[in-house]
Amino acid sequence: MLKTSSALLTSMALAGALLLSAPTAQAQLNTPAASPKSTVTQRVGLTEVTITYYRPSVKGRVIFGDSTSKAVVGYGKRWRTGANSTTAIKFSDDVTVEGKKVPAGEYGLYTIPGKTEWTVVLNKSLKQGADVAGFKAADDVASFKVKPYKLGQKVETFTINFADLTPATANVDMQWEMTGAKFKVIADVDSKVMAQIDEKVIKNASPSANDLAAAAAYYYDNNKDAKQALAWIQKANATEPKFWNVLTEAKIRLKMKDYKGAVTAAEQSKKLAQEAKNADYVKMNDALIVDAKKAGKL
Repeated sequence: MLKTSSALLTSMALAGALLLSAPTAQAQLNTPAASPKSTVTQRVGLTEVTITYYRPSVKGRVIFGDSTSKAVVGYGKRWRTGANSTTAIKFSDDVTVEGKKVPAGEYGLYTIPGKTEWTVVLNKSLKQGADVAGFKAADDVASFKVKPYKLGQKVETFTINFADLTPATANVDMQWEMTGAKFKVIADVDSKVMAQIDEKVIKNASPSANDLAAAAAYYYDNNKDAKQALAWIQKANATEPKFWNVLTEAKIRLKMKDYKGAVTAAEQSKKLAQEAKNADYVKMNDALIVDAKKAGKL
């Protein structure tokens, strides 16, 4: 009888413990965020640019406006450029942003929208908030003005993306409702590429055909020493002629006004492209041959 009572008490105690712990063990509801988090990354030149932000939606509200419009973002007011917390922008290397030198690192992206002009600020802190009292202007690393523009169609959810890409630049484009604003990021490409060329091609006694061709193409694309570019591409093509590299030689010769040499190289590239069944390069060579013959009156 004693053993039975003891077992009963033990069972009751365990049941009570389970009941008490049930609320804390129950998982919290997982629901969609009103302003979901987003991260966008773009390689600009040789630099990685990453932006992390929260994306609010219009939901029928006035977004940008003066104090009488009950706008979400008032003109002349500092904005964390998104919802929930300050938007972060990170650069893997030193860059230039709208003419301002910005060291590699992660910064808070703040904006002060206006009807005809926006102020954009990159600040060392991502935690100080957008309020005037807590903001430390002494921690700004860059501050500049940009002109807003009107969008062709409504953007319901706040969006930051990268636009107008070139080999060394990109615009960070912020869009919401009917308003857009963007600023330019310039990466230091040339000094890095030239350092690689110096190490792998100029100072290397036996540079690879790939490195020789890449150096020649970079010189051609950036209007550097054409004679040096030709010497490198000829050396690359002498050992490993590829139709795309032979076309580079044709382009360099055309730029140097060596029209006969350009035609000869393009015809060789075309033949190699035909063997590889690459119709695009066949067309590019045909076009170059026409241009060279016309320019040289061949």
